[in-house]
Amino acid sequence: MMLYSDKVMDHFTNPRNVGEIEDADGIGEVGNAKCGDIMKMYIKVDKNIITDVKFKTFGCGAAVATSSMATEMIKGKSIDDALKLTNKAVVEALEGLPDVKIHCSVLAEQAMKSAIADYYRRQGIDPEPIVGAIPECEECH
Repeated sequence: MMLYSDKVMDHFTNPRNVGEIEDADGIGEVGNAKCGDIMKMYIKVDKNIITDVKFKTFGCGAAVATSSMATEMIKGKSIDDALKLTNKAVVEALEGLPDVKIHCSVLAEQAMKSAIADYYRRQGIDPEPIVGAIPECEECH
């Protein structure tokens, strides 16, 4: 039996920032149907600050909770600060996750980076030197 922290349960049962942004400045989608977790993240950016962020997650409770926590942690932050957010920091903010669910937090980090990469591409800027390569979901291989 897996035990989730109260924070994980809170973000799973009352996820923050759920939905989509119609006129998003960047949209990132990661995961695939094979592993069952798909995350889509939308960002609004104004003067390099992420003014709004929303997500849609098709996945387990840990995937919903990590998406919710990640959006809370980058909202109002500069793109540079958001890019420093690691899955480890998300897991710590949630007061831990069972080992088998750690990949969900990696997806949250990748979805955020994917949305930022999309934002840069829309500006005509190559995102790879800034965002780095976004690997495939390890669980799917």
